[in-house]
Amino acid sequence: MLQMTSGIDPAGNAQTIAEAVAQAGANGAAMLFTPEMSGLIDQKRARAAAHIVPEAQDRVLAATRDAAARSGVWVALGSLAIAHDDAGEGARWANRSFVIDGSGEIVARYDKIHMFDVDLATGESWRESNAYAPGRAAVTVETPAGRLGLAICYDLRFPALFEALGRARCDVIAIPAAFTVPTGAAHWHLLQRARAIEASAYVVSAAQVGRHEDGRATYGHSLVVDPWGEVVLDMGGEAAGLGFAAIDPARIADVRRQLPSLANRRDVPISQTL
Repeated sequence: MLQMTSGIDPAGNAQTIAEAVAQAGANGAAMLFTPEMSGLIDQKRARAAAHIVPEAQDRVLAATRDAAARSGVWVALGSLAIAHDDAGEGARWANRSFVIDGSGEIVARYDKIHMFDVDLATGESWRESNAYAPGRAAVTVETPAGRLGLAICYDLRFPALFEALGRARCDVIAIPAAFTVPTGAAHWHLLQRARAIEASAYVVSAAQVGRHEDGRATYGHSLVVDPWGEVVLDMGGEAAGLGFAAIDPARIADVRRQLPSLANRRDVPISQTL
């Protein structure tokens, strides 16, 4: 898992990811996970717009695919800002995750469904929907880590998405993020553990960390949480870097035997009263 402090220059971010892919492969990893907005973090949207291009032109995506092919390592590229290929979305972009296999091929894409439109008590105000069009569907894909479900950052707060991924019997759910510091301190660990427990799956959440070139600060604490809700890896809130953890299929099977909540789930109708 790569914890990053992405900047406003995609070329520098691409180099960081490519080096991490190579290092992950050299250390025997089968798969690397990166954070949300791995390729570019820039809250000045007019400046960022010059770097937001269609998939075929994105240098970070190209560099990651090349690094994966050279190392034979799969990459769950947390997300990139991509020029939307749907004319119906107008000028809005996509906040898009990619899963890249060990030959450099893209095997899955997921566009973030839930937009971060909030006003925080700290005075921070975010309107993601002004620039990004929401995705429309949950996505899963078979990987060396098992069946992987895809989510991005603010999606973490919406249990229906994780219920769908649980029904799909995902072994691992990726939740790459760029959490703010106040929301991270309040809710990050709590929600990550809850989602792992609900889906009886590992959660792998690569995160942005520290002070970025555009002035924002992110919470860090990239996490791997097992299906019982135990934290396997916490990369802390101070520094970028690479961390390693093992995904144990036997642990998933054991938890699902002990607590078969996926098998026991029932639809619950709402009874309205006057």
